[in-house]
Amino acid sequence: MKQITKHPIKSSLKRIFHYRACLVHLKMMGVERVFSYKLGRETGVTPEQVRKDFSEFGIKGNKRGGYHIHDLLATMENIFRRDMNHNIVLIGMGNLGQSLSKYSRFVHRNMNIVATFDIDPFKQKMRSEIPIYSMNRLKEVIDRFRVRLAILAVPEISAQEVADELETVIYYVNNILKDN
Repeated sequence: MKQITKHPIKSSLKRIFHYRACLVHLKMMGVERVFSYKLGRETGVTPEQVRKDFSEFGIKGNKRGGYHIHDLLATMENIFRRDMNHNIVLIGMGNLGQSLSKYSRFVHRNMNIVATFDIDPFKQKMRSEIPIYSMNRLKEVIDRFRVRLAILAVPEISAQEVADELETVIYYVNNILKDN
């Protein structure tokens, strides 16, 4: 696959996600094949853009037969790595964080919250199915569970600071610790 800057990849991934939603809907209606013009019309892009996005991810179609919806969905699941289990950390155990930690649909999507974090010492002592740690253990937990995703459920005023710390920790774990 060719190297592309962050912005085009982000845009094409966003469109792939929209295509996926449309394909799921078509599959539920009993449709087995789809053409780029139909997918483009349903998602608000040109058929050329659909084909360009698909070729970027190695998805091939047939001019006369279109694309098999089942095959497209399987490929998109691989693109989004939905067939793999994902360990996640949840940062912030206020009302939103507590609700998210109990949300059962994460499991259906192969997402496993392995730990939660909060700066409040009282919340760290609470009994919970998922352990609640202080932020100074973030690096240790991310490394131990090979975490690649995090959910931030913190107040807006501290969100950027937490995101920056998280980025630093993930960089450290992925680059510095792996070299040793």
